[in-house]
Amino acid sequence: MSRPTRAPGRLARYGFGTTEGDGGARAADLLGPDGLRLWRPVEQEPADEVAAELLAALSRAADPDLALRQLHRIVEAERRPTDGVGDSSLLAELHTDPGLRRRLVAVLGASAALGDHLVANPEHCLALRTAPDGLAPIAEGRLEPTGGGNPVAALRTAYRLALLRIAAADLTGGRGLEQTMAALSALADATLAAAYEIAVTELAEGTERPRLAVVAMGKCGGGELNYVSDVDVIFVAAEDADLSAATQVATRLIHICGLVAWPVDAALRPEGNRGPLVRTLASHLAYYRRWARTWEFQALLKARPAAGDVPLAQEWIDQLAPLVWRAAERPEAVEDVRAMRRRIIDHIPPKELEREIKRGPGGLRDIEFAVQLLQLVHGRVDETLRAPGTIPALRALVAGGYVGRADGEALLRGYRFLRSVEHRLQLQALRRTHTVPSEPGALRWLAAALGFTATPGRSAVESFRAEWVTHATEVRRLHAKLLYRPLLESVARVPADGLRLTPEAARHRLEILGFADPAGALRHLQALTGGVSRTAAIQRTLLPVLLSEFADAPEPDRGLLNYRKVSDKLGSTPWYLRLLRDGGPVARRLARVLALSRYVADLLARDPEALRLLAVENELAPRPPEVLREGFLAAAARHTDPVEATRAVRALRRRELVRVACADVLCRAGALAPTPSRPDGANRPAVGLVDITEVGTALADVTDATLAAALRAAQASQPAPAGLRFAVIGMGRLGGYESNYLSDADVLFVYDPPAGTSESDASAAAHAIAEELRRLLGVPAPDPPLGVDADLRPEGRQGPLVRSLAAYAQYYARWSRVWEAQALLRARFVCGDADLGAEFETMIDPVRYPADGLTREQVVEIRRIKARVETERLPRGADPATHTKLGRGGLADVEWAVQLVQLRHAGAVPALRGTRTLDALAAAERAGLIDPADAAEMAAGWSLAAQVRNALMLVRGRAGDQLPRHGVELAGVVRLLGRDDPGEFLDEYLRTGRRSRAAAQRVLEA
Repeated sequence: MSRPTRAPGRLARYGFGTTEGDGGARAADLLGPDGLRLWRPVEQEPADEVAAELLAALSRAADPDLALRQLHRIVEAERRPTDGVGDSSLLAELHTDPGLRRRLVAVLGASAALGDHLVANPEHCLALRTAPDGLAPIAEGRLEPTGGGNPVAALRTAYRLALLRIAAADLTGGRGLEQTMAALSALADATLAAAYEIAVTELAEGTERPRLAVVAMGKCGGGELNYVSDVDVIFVAAEDADLSAATQVATRLIHICGLVAWPVDAALRPEGNRGPLVRTLASHLAYYRRWARTWEFQALLKARPAAGDVPLAQEWIDQLAPLVWRAAERPEAVEDVRAMRRRIIDHIPPKELEREIKRGPGGLRDIEFAVQLLQLVHGRVDETLRAPGTIPALRALVAGGYVGRADGEALLRGYRFLRSVEHRLQLQALRRTHTVPSEPGALRWLAAALGFTATPGRSAVESFRAEWVTHATEVRRLHAKLLYRPLLESVARVPADGLRLTPEAARHRLEILGFADPAGALRHLQALTGGVSRTAAIQRTLLPVLLSEFADAPEPDRGLLNYRKVSDKLGSTPWYLRLLRDGGPVARRLARVLALSRYVADLLARDPEALRLLAVENELAPRPPEVLREGFLAAAARHTDPVEATRAVRALRRRELVRVACADVLCRAGALAPTPSRPDGANRPAVGLVDITEVGTALADVTDATLAAALRAAQASQPAPAGLRFAVIGMGRLGGYESNYLSDADVLFVYDPPAGTSESDASAAAHAIAEELRRLLGVPAPDPPLGVDADLRPEGRQGPLVRSLAAYAQYYARWSRVWEAQALLRARFVCGDADLGAEFETMIDPVRYPADGLTREQVVEIRRIKARVETERLPRGADPATHTKLGRGGLADVEWAVQLVQLRHAGAVPALRGTRTLDALAAAERAGLIDPADAAEMAAGWSLAAQVRNALMLVRGRAGDQLPRHGVELAGVVRLLGRDDPGEFLDEYLRTGRRSRAAAQRVLEA
């Protein structure tokens, strides 16, 4: 009889014909009267309601065509003894037992290998029957007796039946991933134990039963075995007398397991495949104590007794445990683990790299290596981390605060997804594989086996790929974040005893680390780490490392106190401790700045959130002046109240001071030094003490932006005649881009009245603006103050605060003294009306750059004033040899000498017309006005004095120019400058100062 043409099309609706590509024609044959008798070809419908249920079940299989073919083959095998006549008892069972139907069809559609086994052994299908109590068959990995005969064959049958039950439970949602892995591991243990007993019974008669332990390693040891994998083991004999028989048993066990289930791999043993298969406990201990490498201790994390002499296996594990938990203290340990992971990736064939879910980037190995390294480092003192399985260990790391909750959940999701993919791939053919197929049909099957379905606009395969990419990308990111976390090396370097912050251990460690008040420091530690909260747990991880950083500073106690202050303010915020734990070098950077700089510690106490700057390299680079100015002006513009506007500006200034000061403190900190990148991608050194001119420029730029925004607020609040022009001129260190952290802003105020406005009205308005500017920046606030000093104006404090451009021109033409011309060498426009600023600079150029230079009397006057300044302004009791500003060869010596050269020659040598000391010094050398040797000595003296002056301010947190000859402040300055010996540094400073002084004297007297 001919088959109706539309039957295949109807069957295609059940999902048949997709694999075959025939629209269901093959399925029609298998289901029709000559096949399973479930389909009526004439009516084009199921044979009956029971057949409809079975067809529906087949349609839900991962591969309906495969499930149908295998079911047909099983029924044929069942009917074969009766020459194909009669009904199938299996089909009858499937009709009456929905649980059996669901489990069997799921297995047949997901595993061709298990289907083939059932074709050869149809009676084994009944192992999936529902129990009389209505429960699914037990699938916990237990081996059930299968009768007598060849013990190896019986073991193979029992293994396949147990595996069949586990697969059925897995595929039908009867258990989760962790239960499936545990069942597979339990089945491996049972198989190893059965093979062990078979091997022992096969020993020659009269051979004494050896004491031999089989220790599970790898995934089996971790209780996370997959369907098809080598089972890693290590064999341990009790005594030398056991070795011969034990080796026979081990060899036979490996052979039996290879015949029954999977290969047994003993390559993780000492010396690998080159070493003896079985060693005694003593031999193992001797090897691990002397020769074992880091990866061998990493492998021992998953060691677990599996078979044979279990007490001996446990004794082996217990004896090796102290070695495992000291392995991370090896100097090379952390890098060894990282290098091993890189080597694994390097050995993957390029064509498989992106499809490898186990070894490839973003794969299972990324998760396992990250977890195991964290276990090795932190598990030395936290025994909750000593779990052999990846999932329990990861959960313990999250609970202990070593991994963030969000990161831990992302890794758990990724691990479960990747292991599920691995299980489905291996179950299909019971073949060891970790590579996602590239063929479209195989991908469709895999997506279906994992439960993905088509949605509008997206196929099941596309949904699978999208989720795979999402998990792999996140796993790769978190692997890099955790495995390459800089804090790991720091924690690993701390001895295990130093990580145990018990009161007695902590007090002893504090004394060793050099804390002056161990009892007080211990109180801080107890306040930070007390209790069982997650915050306390994270602090217990961080503090041993931070204590080591504090101990490297001259005042460890102050570093710990500052850290507690910051933690008290931020400890309850969700990001603070997470940033310290996960933020690369942030924790150690914070420890360094808190221990070395009171200035930064005070700023962070006012603005703790600024420590986020320590996490990003480019955040520790000074902002360009135009960016600063725009940001400060925008902040001021958001407020109509000038006080609020200025408060916002001062908060921005505080943040910028933190930025520059932190970069300054860290610039000589080795691996902690920031390396901001340029826009072109190249790295550049951080601003800091290594380049004092960059520090001065950065601080001057911040002051410029602050003045510009405050001036805008002052002008908005003070009525002024339309068209009144007003400008602020920078003087002194501000004008020379040589500001320090506590510099006032030396300025001049200039205005130009609009046409038709009386001089008195314009002067009053300009005076009100200047006074308002000074008032706004002087309002008491938690931010660092910025004094606005106009004492360098004509007539000093006795003169008017503000003058018009014409009045300045008149004064400088008629009344100015040579010292005022000298002060104008640093004058530059800062903010306000740019045209007016340019006109002011043009007006003063003939004064500060006299065309004919200086007269002899003027030169003598400058020398006289300099001598008087040294005598009168050097503080009483100050040491002139180590005073950075007025001392011998310090800032003033070099600046007076350079400024004298500028006054004498800048009229004829335009290159000298600059406000920066070192630039003018270099120009004078190039022009032949200063001997190159003298120029070098003066540059060295000025630079070192400026570095020391800034360092003193950072260390003390207050202004000061005197470098002490001993004590913690000298030690702090020396540490900031990257030197080791305070005595040697002091000798260098004195020597550099003497040479700079002599060179400056020669220039002044020339």
